[in-house]
Amino acid sequence: MATGIMCRRFAGRPCRAAAFSTTTKVGSKTVFFRKGEESTKKTCAGSKPAATLRLWKPPEYRVSFNPSAYPGTKAISYKEASRGLEDGPVESDYPRIGTKQFQDAYSFNCSRRLSSTQNTVLDLENNKAVPSQAFLTHPAKLDPVEDNEQAANVEAFDPKEDPRAFQKQRPEYRSLCYNQYELPPPISMEDGNKILENVTVLKSSLKPRIIAEYFFSLSCLPTKEHVSIKSSPRFAMLCRYGVENIQLFDIFELMMVLKAFIGLAIPPSHSMLKVYAAECCRRVWDMSLDQQLMVADLWRCLGHSVPRYLEIVLSYVNLHWKGLSLPQLVQLVYIIGEGRKAPEELMKKLDILMLKHLDSFNLEEVGAICLGFFKSQNGLSEHTMQKIGDKVSAHMADISTYALVNVLKMYRFTHVDHLDFLKQLGKVVPPLIPTIGIQGVMHITLACSALHYFDERIMNAVAASLPSRATYCRIKDVAKFLWSFGTLNYEPPNAEEFYASLEEQMYTKVHEFQDFPEHLPTCLVALAFAKRFPNDLIDYVLSPEFLKLSSKSKFDLQKDLFTLDGTVEIECPSYTGNRLAPQLRQEVAEMLWNSAKKDICMKLEVTEAVSLLGEMLGGPRYVKNHMVLPHTRSIDLEIRLDSNRKPLPFNSEATVKLEGLKESGVSLTDDLMNQLFSSRRSSQSPVDDCERKVEMCSQNTAAPPQEQSLSTWDHFAFSDGVPLTGAILNALTQPKASCDGPVPQLNELESGGMKLAVQVSTKSHYCYGSKRLLGFHNLKRRQLRQIGYVVIDLPFWEWFPLLRRSHSEKLSYLHHKVFGSLI
Repeated sequence: MATGIMCRRFAGRPCRAAAFSTTTKVGSKTVFFRKGEESTKKTCAGSKPAATLRLWKPPEYRVSFNPSAYPGTKAISYKEASRGLEDGPVESDYPRIGTKQFQDAYSFNCSRRLSSTQNTVLDLENNKAVPSQAFLTHPAKLDPVEDNEQAANVEAFDPKEDPRAFQKQRPEYRSLCYNQYELPPPISMEDGNKILENVTVLKSSLKPRIIAEYFFSLSCLPTKEHVSIKSSPRFAMLCRYGVENIQLFDIFELMMVLKAFIGLAIPPSHSMLKVYAAECCRRVWDMSLDQQLMVADLWRCLGHSVPRYLEIVLSYVNLHWKGLSLPQLVQLVYIIGEGRKAPEELMKKLDILMLKHLDSFNLEEVGAICLGFFKSQNGLSEHTMQKIGDKVSAHMADISTYALVNVLKMYRFTHVDHLDFLKQLGKVVPPLIPTIGIQGVMHITLACSALHYFDERIMNAVAASLPSRATYCRIKDVAKFLWSFGTLNYEPPNAEEFYASLEEQMYTKVHEFQDFPEHLPTCLVALAFAKRFPNDLIDYVLSPEFLKLSSKSKFDLQKDLFTLDGTVEIECPSYTGNRLAPQLRQEVAEMLWNSAKKDICMKLEVTEAVSLLGEMLGGPRYVKNHMVLPHTRSIDLEIRLDSNRKPLPFNSEATVKLEGLKESGVSLTDDLMNQLFSSRRSSQSPVDDCERKVEMCSQNTAAPPQEQSLSTWDHFAFSDGVPLTGAILNALTQPKASCDGPVPQLNELESGGMKLAVQVSTKSHYCYGSKRLLGFHNLKRRQLRQIGYVVIDLPFWEWFPLLRRSHSEKLSYLHHKVFGSLI
């Protein structure tokens, strides 16, 4: 069935048709295609898939004006705003007035020109496409699963109300923030009409004080009357007079108007709000700090971003920060968090104040401070975090779950460990998991993962609660849950049910990956930690289409895609889907290796292990420091043994270096060789003698020169002044076969031989305070074994203390680790 639609363009006014409903007949049924859904039907082999079609809710066709389709100019003046209110709907003048583009659709329903006495219809009642972000507007609850009203109540989260719970803790906050519960009694619609009639009578003779009072009184009308009031031409006239007189308002009147806009739920995209925001910027230095914070809070409740105003306020605060009271500090940090940025210099000063007032803060205020610092991407100092941990762990049963989650966010951000806090978390949180919203549960789980803290009680409580509530998960939540369990390398008792419920949501909400592609590789890598490989999703994420989509993400997804691709190659031999291009794999591998050479390879524990293993095995050709599996993002010290368990010189790179040294070395004459060996006892090997002399030198450093014979290994002196060092001595005493001749080929080495991968592990490879390997490193060792390597671990609790011990002790330990593990 075909449907014809005509679109009429009005003279002098551009328009753009909105998306409309589309139906298709399938048998006797009518199928509606909604946003994000795709028809996968194909009429014949090789035909193209059907395009995505969107369902438009209104039952009838209307021509809508979409301002986002048109570019705007730079700024809005008072004159332009006034003319816009007079000549037509403010929203319909977006291209001429020039404000930030908004993805909102406004219907136009009035003529282009109206006289000043008629004014204009302020088209707010048709602005349904723009969800009002005013503070009084609560978000719709999620649809409950199986009509479970209790579960729906648990999942209800008001992002405008919950972060402000701290403001109810002290009366001092009344002068710093807007309170929707402290409004005057409502007025009747009859009183509202009288106010609007007065506007038409007084017109331009309206005084600023009267304009502010009229706005505030109209905001006290019952909510159901707001739509009709805002659609009145007389209300538009009042708005115009407000803009024209804005510079005559005093600070109190300006705040009164902003409060009225909150009560009336004026859309945050309304053009006249830019005029009020500009006026607030002009008045900052005339306000007290309380007034500055109040105005900032009013803009927050309106949902209108005012970065310039906040920048000026923070400049003021930076000069007067020492005088901040406790409520002012908390409210300021809240405002900073909602604005998402602040100068680092100021945040360090606020950290000092936080520590000063910490004993006086209640737990909700502590949570608000942590959230504000977290949202602005500024961390509290380690000392402050330790004090916060002391305070919260002592009263964790009394803190709200919202405040507790905010504290955990800051611990996650700063990576500060506080053992008492974490232990108390394991006692208090598990019974509360069913009563915490799914996003809160996600943040608790993610914090444990980021801190590498494994508590089986918390993880089991989360796993038990999640399957029945998985429907409430956003795709972000699914990714974070999978990543947390995968990182901590833990499969709960109900693993099958747990993973099945999350994988189901990945398929159900696959359309969300179009907007947030970074979450799909996270999900799949985390599933790989648990040996789970959904081939169809892997095929999609490694496809050229997804690679093109991921290039638009603000996150770099190449490393995750490389990890997934390398994992599939090893662990899914039957997989036949998409793979990354060889060139891309090579580029990412080189990037990771270059990064490792500057960081991991330079660490003392690694350089010492490489040096000593080379010395123990016969030289640098016997050990290679590289990435056996580049997609696992860490290094390995590779050793190869023949069928008799003798080390093989396979490192060709070290061979090249040795050849270069031989060409520029010291010439050895018969006379020099006679001097070297004439004083050595035949019963002693060169290496044993060297070790003994090193220990003697360290014990008797003050021995007189005449007691030091030529056999002292690093103090030989000749007439030409060349010192004989340990490195030269070892090179001289090496068997000739080990220095000359070609490096054996790979197939010769693998014939009956053995490949070893030595892991120099650190604390960051294990769960906090335990020997439980994290998911990524467990994945790597699993794959090394699958491709035929014997994995040998030098755990930090054994190897790090040895770095301060004697040379012989370290050699003995490494010999035992390498050869003792093969028995």
